[in-house]
Amino acid sequence: MSEISAGLWELLLKGVWITVQLTVLSAALAALVAFVVGLARAHRLWIVRFVAGAYFEIFRGTSALILMFWIFFVLPLGFGWQLVPLWAAVLSLGLTYGAYGSEVVRGAVNAVSPAQREAGIALSFTPAQQLRKIILPQAWPEMIPPFNNLLIELLKGTALVSIMGVADIAFGASLVRNATGQSAPVYTIILVMYFVLAFVLTRGMRVLERQAKAGVGQAPPPRSPGVSRKLSIPRQRRVSASAGGER
Repeated sequence: MSEISAGLWELLLKGVWITVQLTVLSAALAALVAFVVGLARAHRLWIVRFVAGAYFEIFRGTSALILMFWIFFVLPLGFGWQLVPLWAAVLSLGLTYGAYGSEVVRGAVNAVSPAQREAGIALSFTPAQQLRKIILPQAWPEMIPPFNNLLIELLKGTALVSIMGVADIAFGASLVRNATGQSAPVYTIILVMYFVLAFVLTRGMRVLERQAKAGVGQAPPPRSPGVSRKLSIPRQRRVSASAGGER
């Protein structure tokens, strides 16, 4: 690691910033796609479900890397304009991981008890009001753990963009490796970088999960230090039992 100069370290750190931008932008697009397609797949109209299901099957079954190449190289041939590699990567990753996320949304929405929907009908809520006030508040906490996994997978998937020349962590590592001629220290460093980024994202999603569950009354009460976790008999029952024994 001593052979990695300050300029090469700066190159790696700039790659971290590009990776963070890719992750945030792709995750924002993927979240939008996931909710739109996921809710459409749970729609009461069959044509809406069919279109959303077709999108899900197509983008789940295609490679994100090949889709990235298609957007960057093939799309300009038909429309006459070309995206820069960064935005082609964001579009590819967002559409692909949004398809995966739509299954999470669909499953969480369908897991809400039918009685809750019937309660909304009894209150004369419109379908939009039922979705906003009853279904999504209960489904949202269940979405966060699988969304956390998808977010980490998206973070690691951003390494694909290095093939297109986007200066992310992986691209910077290849340049540093070529400059120093050493592989082990360089790739060990970027392994640690990806782990740190993933750890920060996971901690943030855990905080979001606790807040979401607290909002619907699912969070466990905080334990006070020193309080025994053993079950104890209420005082009144103990007094009654002792009185019965004396008789």
